[in-house]
Amino acid sequence: MGRISVDLPDEIEKQLRLKTVERFGGKKGDLSRAVEEAIKTWIAKKE
Repeated sequence: MGRISVDLPDEIEKQLRLKTVERFGGKKGDLSRAVEEAIKTWIAKKE
């Protein structure tokens, strides 16, 4: 499994964390799950 470190503007990070809690509940690993889902969606749209 790879690891990528990114810097996000504070407002984007806040929105991501709030939406992650809304969708997945805020358990350990949910932020990674949300980012993975977002990247997969972005990749699919670009194909």
